[in-house]
Amino acid sequence: MRGTRAQTNTGRKEGVNLNKQQKQKKETTIDSYYSPNGTEGERSANDKPEIPANWIQAVEELKTQLREAEDNWEKNLKIKISHLETEALELKQENSVLKAKITQLENEAKEMKDEAKEMKDEIKRMKDSLQRNSDQKEKDDQKAKDEIQSLRTRVKQLESSDLTRQQDTIRQNKKNEKIEENVKHLIHKTDDLENRSRRDNLRIIGLPEDHDKRKSLDIILEEIIQENCPEILEQEGKVEIERIHRSPPVFNPQRTTSRNVIAKFKNNQIKEQVLQAAKKKPFRYHGNMVRITQDLSASTLKDRKAWNMIFRKARELGLQPRIKYPSKLTIFLQGKVWSFNTTEEFQAFINKRPDLNRKFEVQPQNSRESSKEI
Repeated sequence: MRGTRAQTNTGRKEGVNLNKQQKQKKETTIDSYYSPNGTEGERSANDKPEIPANWIQAVEELKTQLREAEDNWEKNLKIKISHLETEALELKQENSVLKAKITQLENEAKEMKDEAKEMKDEIKRMKDSLQRNSDQKEKDDQKAKDEIQSLRTRVKQLESSDLTRQQDTIRQNKKNEKIEENVKHLIHKTDDLENRSRRDNLRIIGLPEDHDKRKSLDIILEEIIQENCPEILEQEGKVEIERIHRSPPVFNPQRTTSRNVIAKFKNNQIKEQVLQAAKKKPFRYHGNMVRITQDLSASTLKDRKAWNMIFRKARELGLQPRIKYPSKLTIFLQGKVWSFNTTEEFQAFINKRPDLNRKFEVQPQNSRESSKEI
């Protein structure tokens, strides 16, 4: 298409130049013939025939018309040249666009080639991994067979001495029970130690992620205290923070809620004052609602979350529920305070009271509500 258009443009230019030369030659011939000082085609004064006046006038008009035609022709020629230049510029732009597309296609082809290479390497790695897993599985199967054979031998030995086996079983059960008790005690002791190590910590919930991009977290915490309980700063002066950070430390873009902030105070009294103030009224920071609670271990928080639905229903029934350290529920019923360590204890308690049991037959809450901390 471009070659045809270029040949058409070249033919137009040659035709225009030929017409222009022919007109110039024709005009020169007529002017020289009728001009008094002409050379080519001139005749002597004696040989010049008489020319009628109307012929001369007609010739002059013809010359005028030729000049006007030449002017019009030049204007049209300029317009055509302008159009041709515009078309040439468009062709140049199209050429540039095509070059850019070709470059883009080459880059994409290169990227696809690199991706294909990466996929090939990945497939190779997967094959190697599958081979290793297969070998490991064969080893594990053989080991399991050996263990099964050993167990069969052991079973036969135990069956040969039933009394000894029973005594060993009883003795082992006692050991297991003691181990379980020790494990529970150690877990409880570990949780207690972890909670005690966090006694100077506060957990800030609901603080948007974008705030700590502009300011440090210790300054934000001081502004929260200044906005919600300024009397603490007036009494104690500057709040000294030993350490403050987001938890978890790595931001997950798929997470819909902001990460919690954990702050460790150097002064436990100031921490307690802030915590008591947060229990009396909701805290705000730049118009956003933030919650401040005691920082506890993950297992303790999990135990407390198990009370969420029961706590919510008890509060609706006016039983004045409270969660005491570490995860004990208390309610006020019939003029007496009842405490429960587990949800099973609470369920057994309300099963003995049919009227209360019917009130606590609630539908499960949705996942977002059930995940909220008490």
